[in-house]
Amino acid sequence: MSAAALQGPVARAAQALLGQFLVRDEVILRITEVEAYGGPEDSASHARHGRTPRNAVMWGPAGRAYLYFCYGMHWMLNVVTGPEGSAAAVLIRGAEAVAGLETILARRGATRATPQLCAGPGKVAQALGLDRAFNDHDLRAEGGLILRPGPPPTCLLAGPRLGIAFATLEDQARPWRFADADSRAVTRRTLLQPL
Repeated sequence: MSAAALQGPVARAAQALLGQFLVRDEVILRITEVEAYGGPEDSASHARHGRTPRNAVMWGPAGRAYLYFCYGMHWMLNVVTGPEGSAAAVLIRGAEAVAGLETILARRGATRATPQLCAGPGKVAQALGLDRAFNDHDLRAEGGLILRPGPPPTCLLAGPRLGIAFATLEDQARPWRFADADSRAVTRRTLLQPL
């Protein structure tokens, strides 16, 4: 994925991430669902209260991993986007397993592959074996976790983001969740519409 695509507007960067590959050792996931978060002006964003030790990575540069622990249970992987200082990021909500299935199954505690194996942000991070050590990791540098180019979807879906009841009504309604229309590794598909 080009640096220019990551540095553009967050909704455009989110769409460009669909179809890209996340690679960690033998595990390869193809991104199928994302959510865009637009920085301090977006009441759904972790940056809404300004820069903090927790969200400092969001402020750039683009192409870094922002990981946070959610509900005391799951790590969530975000890709920092936008110009440095904008605090924009894209949550990786879903993916398809491309390679390393045995490792993914073991990490997920699953016995078989299903379309929902990596559908959900906690499942994505678990499949990749991610934790706090990957926070601020350069996703474009070799080693560890890498973002690699992949085939873009032929059709996209869009709809409101999930789990942001604390945000303003306007931000709750913003159609900044995007998905590959041809993938079954998408959560709550009924809330999405063709883009």
